[in-house]
Amino acid sequence: MILPLTPVRFKRHAARIFGSKTGVVCGALRFTYREFSERSNRLSHALRELGVVAGDRVAFLSFNCHRLLEAYYGVPQASAVLLPLNIRLSAEELAYILKDASPRVLFFDLDHSALVESLLQHDVRCAELVCLDGAPPTWARSECYEELLSAADTSEIEYQSIEENAVAELFYTSGTTAHPKGVMLTHRNLYLHAFSVAAALRPADADVGLYTVPLFHVNSWGMPHVLTLAGGRHVILKKFDAGETLRLIEQERVTRLQMVPAMLIALLNHPHCQRADLSSVKEVMMGGAPASEALVRQAQKRFAGSVVVGGYGLTETSPVATIAYPKDHLQNTPEEVRLRRAASAGFPIAGVEVRVVDLIGKDVPADGNTVGEILVRGDGAMAGYWNQPEETARVLRDGWLATGDLATVDEEGYILIVDRAKDMILSGGENIATAQVERAIYDHPAVLECAVIAVPDDRWGEVPKAFVVLKPGDQVSEGEILAHCREHLAGYEVPKSVEFRDALPKGGTGKILKRVLREPYWQGRERRVH
Repeated sequence: MILPLTPVRFKRHAARIFGSKTGVVCGALRFTYREFSERSNRLSHALRELGVVAGDRVAFLSFNCHRLLEAYYGVPQASAVLLPLNIRLSAEELAYILKDASPRVLFFDLDHSALVESLLQHDVRCAELVCLDGAPPTWARSECYEELLSAADTSEIEYQSIEENAVAELFYTSGTTAHPKGVMLTHRNLYLHAFSVAAALRPADADVGLYTVPLFHVNSWGMPHVLTLAGGRHVILKKFDAGETLRLIEQERVTRLQMVPAMLIALLNHPHCQRADLSSVKEVMMGGAPASEALVRQAQKRFAGSVVVGGYGLTETSPVATIAYPKDHLQNTPEEVRLRRAASAGFPIAGVEVRVVDLIGKDVPADGNTVGEILVRGDGAMAGYWNQPEETARVLRDGWLATGDLATVDEEGYILIVDRAKDMILSGGENIATAQVERAIYDHPAVLECAVIAVPDDRWGEVPKAFVVLKPGDQVSEGEILAHCREHLAGYEVPKSVEFRDALPKGGTGKILKRVLREPYWQGRERRVH
């Protein structure tokens, strides 16, 4: 018997096996899995009533909420394509995405109505504009989301007609040197990715996951599918706030956290963190940016008894590709080695293969020192970029996905991200990995956050510059930071200057936006902002 591989089956399974259990918590609202399934079914039927047919895109401009989680199932169940939009993008960037993807329906939070109205001035056209909450603006459909659902059928739409290789989700990567690229994830990608992650994480119905990472970001690290597959509870945080995160961990007895390092830093340095009851948390996973050993050490101390590890993936891999779990036979490894590995990208999960190759495509030695580019292949690897066949061919070649990320691999297969190829600094003929410099700076006890970029230099071409945010109440000079760096780095790797800031620019996930830091230094010069 052959059935289509689609994440829609996870919702059906959860509704049948865990139907009476609270599956979704969103603010004051709580839904059982049966209720969640029925609401997702209503959304599928409502979309069809709006004229949505197979392959149509359905966009959501929304904070984290139960409605967007419902869309993870209701949209693909209708054989349509879910397009979650990054709420932190400018109107110009969103206009480009909407023109490129041409969604038939755009659902939006009332909070974002002014943004949507401005998009209409950019000549964006959708057949239907539907408000998710509150009274709709005059230019939107008169019925809001809840009214559409209340009038719709609750019956399941049979998934046998779904084409597993059809696109189910479309996520746009951040614009860097060019326009954002739409990553096409198929039903098959998402189904098999969820099982690969579940095999690694081993989630259970007793698990409680908290959405600190936005649902509009990179398939929300696969959690909408993995938690549903296991029958765990989804706890939805509208947008990341360290204090609210601590409150929800205590209230809902959260067991699993997925966080960008900047989020974890904010959490650990929140004034309520030391007295919060975090005993329910059994795993903290970091991704989205390289983690430091200092951060892992601090997190392990506060989340005593929990597993604190890094991970790695891309939108293009659905996204999880590697996890830095400790291997049982390495329990007696020296602490500094264990910390280094826990802060690394880790090793590939089941269903994923990874190579680290040199410039001619030869695998680098597993010596933890030789740098190469990460290549990935696996069941979660994307179908390609929407409307961009040349870009697709550039990164999908010879059966592998070229990531553009540079790394080393050690004798146990642990991969350490050295840098993005675009972030490497070439100074006087020497390559400087900004991630390595940042790790050294993070090891200073007074540093809360930091970022290192290349700035122009008449003698060396470009040199590293550090931006540092200090912990509240700490005072450190530029000279002290540089002296600390000299103890841990080669002379040419030490930043030539340090600039202290109250905060660093961040995107919707809390990831530091280096392109914003670089822009003032490279205007009118040959090297442009990456």
